[in-house]
Amino acid sequence: MDLLPGTTPVRRSELIAAGMSEAEIRQALGAGAIVRVCRGMYRGAVPPGAVTGPGGRWEELVAAHERAVRGVLRRLDSPAVVSHVSAAVVHGAETWDVPLDRVHVTRSVPTGARRGHDLVLHALPLDPAETIRVRGLPVTSPARTVVDVARTVPFGQAVVVADALARRHGLGTAELLGAARPDRRRRGTAAAVRVARFADGRAASPGESRSRVLFHTAGIPAPDLQREVRDGSGRWLATVDFWWDGRPPVVGEFDGEIKYGRLLPPGRTAGQVITEEKVREDRLRDLGLHVVRWTWRDLTDPAALLTRLRTRLPTR
Repeated sequence: MDLLPGTTPVRRSELIAAGMSEAEIRQALGAGAIVRVCRGMYRGAVPPGAVTGPGGRWEELVAAHERAVRGVLRRLDSPAVVSHVSAAVVHGAETWDVPLDRVHVTRSVPTGARRGHDLVLHALPLDPAETIRVRGLPVTSPARTVVDVARTVPFGQAVVVADALARRHGLGTAELLGAARPDRRRRGTAAAVRVARFADGRAASPGESRSRVLFHTAGIPAPDLQREVRDGSGRWLATVDFWWDGRPPVVGEFDGEIKYGRLLPPGRTAGQVITEEKVREDRLRDLGLHVVRWTWRDLTDPAALLTRLRTRLPTR
C-alpha cells in the first residue's frame, strides 16, 4: 500500500486526519512504509534503487537532507529561503565535516533567529536577487551561499563548499567578493572575504580543496591546478591535480575518489583505473617530473606528506 504517494512531506496531523491512528503511524515507520523527514513531517519511503550510482552513500545523505528541507519549509508558519549548508547541498556541492543534522533557512527580517532540534533559522538581510529556485525550492544564490557558509564554518570547511560551487556555477573572485560586501560591517565578513579570495573552481573534489588549504596553512607555495602535461612532441599525456614549477617540476596527485568508489568512469572497475593511473604516472616520471601522491589519510596526518613536498620543492 502506498501510504504517501509523491514526494511532498505531510504533517502528522494530516496522517491522523486521513484515518491513521498513532499506532498505525508507529507501525508504518517501523516497517519502512513511511519515513520521518523532520520533526512532525513524513513522506513515503524512497523506492529501492531510487538512489543509485557509485557514490550511493553520499547521495543518500544528500537526498535525506533535501527531504528534511522540504519538510521544514512546509512546517514553518511563514516563508523562508533555504540557506547556508542546506543551500550548498541543494545546489549540489559536496561538503566536508559540516553537520547536516539541521536544516538552515533564512528570513529577511531584523529579528527572530532561532535554533531548534532540526532547524536553524537565520534572520539576515536578503536581497531578492540573492534568491533563486532549485527543484521548486527557494534557495540562496550560489555566491550568497558561499558567503553564508564562510561566515559560519571554519575556513577549511568553507573552502570545500566555495570551490565546489565555484566549479559548478562558474563563480569568480569578483562575484564572491560582491556577495561578501566587505564595505558593510557584519559579523564574519573578514572570513567571507578570505574564502572569496581563496576559492578556486579548478579544484575538482573535496580532497583537492582540503589539500589546497593544507598547503596554504603550512606555507607550501600555491600550486597551479589542473595543469595539462604534454610530451616533447606536444601530445597530451595527462591533466594533473597540482603542479609546482621547478627543476624538475613537481606533480601532486590526490587519490581519494577511487578509494571510495566514486567518480569511476562508466563501465570501469577501480582495478582498471588504478592500473591506468600507474601507467600514467610512469609516463610522467619518464618526462623527469617528480610525482607525489597522497590520500585522505595523509590529509588527516599530513606531517610525512609535507616533508615529502618540502624536500622536492625549491626553497623560496
